[in-house]
Formats: sequence, structure tokens, C-alpha cells
Amino acid sequence: MVRRTAVLGLGLLAAACASTPERRPELPSPASVGRVGKPYQVNGRWYAPAHQPDYDAVGQASWYGAEHQGRPTALGEPFNRRSLSAAHTTLPLPSRVEVTNLENGRRPQVRVNDRGPFVPGRIIDLSEAAAEALGFRAQGLARVRVRYLGPGDRELARAPDRERRRAR
Repeated sequence: MVRRTAVLGLGLLAAACASTPERRPELPSPASVGRVGKPYQVNGRWYAPAHQPDYDAVGQASWYGAEHQGRPTALGEPFNRRSLSAAHTTLPLPSRVEVTNLENGRRPQVRVNDRGPFVPGRIIDLSEAAAEALGFRAQGLARVRVRYLGPGDRELARAPDRERRRAR
């Protein structure tokens, strides 16, 4: 009797496994991806934030620093020029992107927590620390590739240890 029950139990288990449909990987909910935001207008031009998981663009980057230090970003965080952060016109906030300097190959990951740049031809505006990491702080502008990696942390981005020590 015990043997028959064991065989029956194994048969039911095998049937249950065989009839279970294949599960698709679940996509993150819009809430977990980041705040997309409503379309907005700056200097007469409209921008429509959207989820862009395949975002991959080449263009010009600029940076901003001391004059914006402590001002609120689009996420409401105080801007920190010593964090590896950026502004983008349409990616969800916060987002993680890889920015590659096409002149020297440097490619740090930065956290998008603000809106901008609003200058024609520019695709991203980086913090001073990010410009330093990319090696174009002195030039002010660089040709870059920006690739979306995923949602950014809800916590404030922190500068690398080397940058924190230098800021003291």
C-alpha cells in the first residue's frame, strides 16, 4: 500500500510539473522603473518623457557644476556636482546610463536625476564629477554615446571615494 501511494504521488507530481505553463519573465512595473513624467515645454520646445529600454544615442555632452550646487534636481534632490549624475530630457527619473567618451573610450555609469540639457544638439548634461570621469571637464563638451542600463537607485548618487576625498 505504501509503495502504491508513493508511485501515485510521484505520478501526480510529474503530471503537475508537465502541465505547468512556461512562465515568462515579468517586466518591471512602470512604478519600479522610475518616474516618467508628463510632457513639458522649455523654450518653446516640447519634450515627452517615456520608458526607453533600448535608448542608445550618440551626440554631444556638456557638464554643469558649482553654479547649480545644492539646487533641487527634477527629482527634488539637491544637485551635487561631486556625484556621478546627469540630466536627460526624456528618460525616466531616476535612470542608470552608461556614457562613453568617443574620444578616449572612458565609460562610467551615471545616474540620471534631472531634466536637460535644453541646448540644441546636446543629448546629456553631466555633473562635474561625471565630466572628470569621462576626461572632458577642461574642454566643456565631448562627443559621447549614451546607453540606457535600467532604473536608477532611489537613493542619492554618491561620488567615488577618490572624488569625496578630493572635495574635502
